[in-house]
Order: sequence, then structure tokens, then C-alpha cells
Amino acid sequence: MPEPLLRVESLAAGYGEVQVLWGIDLEVMPAGITAIVGSNGAGKSTLLKVLSGMIPSRAGQIVFAGRDVTGAGTDALLAAGIAHVPEGRRLFRGLTVRDNLLLGAFLRSASRQQLARDLDRIYSLFPILADRRHQDATTMSGGEQQMCAIGRGLMAQPQLLMIDELSLGLAPRAVELLADSLRAISREGLAILLVEQDVLTAFELSESAYVIETGRVVTTGESRVLADDPRIRDAYLGTV
Repeated sequence: MPEPLLRVESLAAGYGEVQVLWGIDLEVMPAGITAIVGSNGAGKSTLLKVLSGMIPSRAGQIVFAGRDVTGAGTDALLAAGIAHVPEGRRLFRGLTVRDNLLLGAFLRSASRQQLARDLDRIYSLFPILADRRHQDATTMSGGEQQMCAIGRGLMAQPQLLMIDELSLGLAPRAVELLADSLRAISREGLAILLVEQDVLTAFELSESAYVIETGRVVTTGESRVLADDPRIRDAYLGTV
């Protein structure tokens, strides 16, 4: 069995005097989709912020691609191969779709030809972005903005793409299109760590999942097994 691409051990973190994460253990394999699910306030977004260097950890260890990256900053983690698609997309108002995508490659030493090829790849994955490449990215629909945010993350050429709340505020059809795209990206060999409040969507998309409550992992396993667990169904899917 291959070594995990990402290994998190006993991770603790929080904001000021408030501790949010309490001893998180987590592994992400080099390919496939791993989901993190849980209710609002469980600590899911905080975990991604620690893994991308946006907030510091208080204890524990983060090992990525065989290197201890505990305490590394955002630029160092992005350069190492971790890209973060934040909750709410966070696109830049006044910039075109194309310019928002190019910002994802700001740390790379890439030629114009390489960037053009990478943009073409994003446009083939999300054809609507090619049609709207000269449009202000923030004037698109929510689903199209999410495509742009994911495309911006992919422009960094990461080994691990972390996505916070893929389906938040989106129509079901947009979620289906995004899910199909993530499956295609995953089949190419990219590891995806998906935070998702819609537990059913998360289980359908992922191979494995972690359930987090009050900053702790309460259960983990294969997604298809967790989806059939009566306790999980009762707590998150509304049925036993």
C-alpha cells in the first residue's frame, strides 16, 4: 500500500483563547478523493486553514510528501504542492476569469507557453470558463465561480487540492457538473481533500471520509461503508 501523501497527527489549533481542533489524526493518499464531513462549527474549515498555513497549529505534526511541513507558511505550502480552494470562492472583483486563473500560478516559474497550455487544460475541463474568460469573474453564477476557483487552484499544479464547501449555495445541477469534474481530475492522479457539509454529496464523491465533531475525529472509514452506517444516516442524512 502506498505511503500517505498527507499525514496529520495529533493536530491542535484555534483562534486566540478558543481552541477548535483537538488532536486531529488524518491521512490522504496520493490519489483519489478524501472527504471531511461534519456539522457547522465542527472545525472542518479550520483544519484546511491550518493545512494551508493560514493559521498556525498549536500542537501536532503535518507531514506532506515525506517532509515535515508543520508551521510552514502559505507560500511554502503552496510551493510544496498544497492548493486551497476557500469557502465562498474568494475571486477577485474587477479581474477577468482569465486573470483570476493566472493568479493561481503566481509562484510558478512558468513560460507563457506553459501557462497557455495550463489555461487550455482548465478550459477543456470547464468549457464555460473559456466562453467567459474576458468577463469579470465575480459576475458569473455561483457554479461558474466555483469552477473558476477550482481552476485557479489547479493552475498551481498541486499534488493536493483542498476544496472547502464545494456545494455551498449552488443549484443541484451545478453540483453535479462540479462533481463530474472532480472525478475526472482525480482519475488523472491528483489527490483531493474535500470539506463538505452535504454529507450525501461527500460520500458519493469520495473513497474515504472522516467525520469531525467539536474539533475531533469521531469516525473514519470507506465512504460507502459510512453511508450505510445507521448512526451516520440518523445523524447526518435524516434517516435510519
